Amino acid sequence: MKTLQQDMTTGNPAKTILNFTFPIFIGNVFQQFYNMADTIIVGKFVGTKALAAVGSTGTIMFLIIGFVLGMTAGFTVLTAQKFGAGDMKAMRQTVGGAAILSGLVSVVLTILSMAFMKPLLRFMQTPSDIFADAYAYIMIICAGIFAQMLYNLLACVLRALGNSKIPLYFLILSAILNIGLDLLLIVGFNLGAAGAAYATVAAQGVSGVLCLLYIVKKVPLLRMEKEDFRPRASLLKMQLGVGFPMALQYSITAVGTMMVQTSLNLLGSTAVAAFTAASKIEQVVTQAYVALGTTMATYCAQNMGAGKVQRIRQGFKAATLISAVYSVAVGAWILTGGKYMTYLFLSENVTEVLGLVGTYLRCTGIFFIPLAVVNIYRNGIQGMGYGLLPMTAGIVELAARGITSWIASSQRSYAGVCFAGPAAWVSAGALLIGMYFYIMKHDMKRFAGVSQEETPKTERVEVKKRKKGRKLPACY
Repeated sequence: MKTLQQDMTTGNPAKTILNFTFPIFIGNVFQQFYNMADTIIVGKFVGTKALAAVGSTGTIMFLIIGFVLGMTAGFTVLTAQKFGAGDMKAMRQTVGGAAILSGLVSVVLTILSMAFMKPLLRFMQTPSDIFADAYAYIMIICAGIFAQMLYNLLACVLRALGNSKIPLYFLILSAILNIGLDLLLIVGFNLGAAGAAYATVAAQGVSGVLCLLYIVKKVPLLRMEKEDFRPRASLLKMQLGVGFPMALQYSITAVGTMMVQTSLNLLGSTAVAAFTAASKIEQVVTQAYVALGTTMATYCAQNMGAGKVQRIRQGFKAATLISAVYSVAVGAWILTGGKYMTYLFLSENVTEVLGLVGTYLRCTGIFFIPLAVVNIYRNGIQGMGYGLLPMTAGIVELAARGITSWIASSQRSYAGVCFAGPAAWVSAGALLIGMYFYIMKHDMKRFAGVSQEETPKTERVEVKKRKKGRKLPACY
C-alpha cells in the first residue's frame, strides 16, 4: 500500500505547503461544522435565546479546545523534527511521551473546567435568560475533553509524519455523524442545547477512535512497544517546553476573546446571537489560515530537524503569498454577500440580526491578511522549536483585544467590540514578523556549515552525520 507519510524536506516548497494544507483546511471546515451544526439546528428549532446560550460559551470552548490543540501540537513538534532527521526510534519515543502527557493534561483540565465553570459564566456576565442552557451545554463539553484530546493528539501525530489526509477523512465522517445526532437529540428528543453538546462530544470521540485504529493497523512507523511509553524526563521536559507555551498561546488568545464576550454580553442576547452567527461565518473562511499555520508548524519542524533553514525561509515566503491571494478573494465575498448566511442560523428576528452580522463582517473582513500573518508566523516559529518567544506576541494580542473591548463596552458600542479582533491581529502580526527576521538571521548563521541545497533521500544519512553534534536552540 502506498504510504501517506510525507517528507516535507524535499520538493517545491509552495507545492508541498499547498498539498499538505488543503486536506487540513477541509478538515478544519468540517470541524467547524460540529459547532456550526449545533448553532444552525439550535437556532432553527429551539430559538434565538438558545442560539445565544450556545454562542455565549463559544469563547470558553475556544479556551478549552484551544488549550488542547496547542498542547498536542506542541507535544508533536519534536515528533516532526525526529521524523525529518530520520531518527524513527526517537520519533516513536516522542509519541509515547506525548501520550503520557496528554492523558495527564486531560484529567487535570476536565476537573478544573467543571469545578470553576459556573463562577466563570457569572464572571462573564452571561445574561440570566440564557444562563441555564449555557451552563448545561458547556459542562457536557468539559466532560468530553478526553475525546477532544484523543483525536487532536493522534491527528497531530499523523500530521507530524506528513499525513494530513487521514485525519480529514475521519473528520468528514464525524461531522456527518454530528449533524445526524444533533437532529436526533435536539429535534427528536427535545434536549435543546444539551443535546447539541452530547452530539459534539460523541462525534469527536468517534473520530479519535478511528484515528487510533488506523494508526494501529496501517502505520508501521508507529508500531509502538512498551519501551516507547517509558517516561523519559529529558524528553518530557523538551515536549513540555514547546507544548505548554503553545497551549498557553491559545489560552491567551481565548482569554482575550472572553474579554470580548464579556463586553458583548452587556449589549443583550440579540447582540450575542448576531455576533455568534457572524463569527461562525468568519470562522469557516478563516480556517484556511489555521490550516496554513498547522502546515507551517510541521514544515518548519521537519526542515529544522534536517537543518534546512534556507528551505524554511522559502516556505514562509510561499505561505505568505498564498494567504495574501486567498485573503483578497475571500475578503471581497465576506464584505459583499457573507451576511446572508445568517439565514442558515435563524428563523426569527432575522432582519434585526442581519444588520449586526453585516457590521461584524465589515469590521473583520478587511483585516484577513494580518490574521494570516499571525497564524503562519506564530506556528512556523513554534515549529522551529521556539516555544516561549511567540508568547510575547500573544501577550500583545491579549492587551490589544482587551483594551479595545474595554473601550467598546464603556461606550456600549457593538462595532467597537467587533474591532477587538482586528486590533489584536495587527498588533501581534507586526511583532511576529520582527521575530521572524531575527530568528532567521540567527539560525542561518548557526546552520551555516550545513548545505541548504535540496538533498536526495539517498544522501539524507550523510546530511544527518554532518548535523550530528550541533546543538538545538536553548528553548528545546
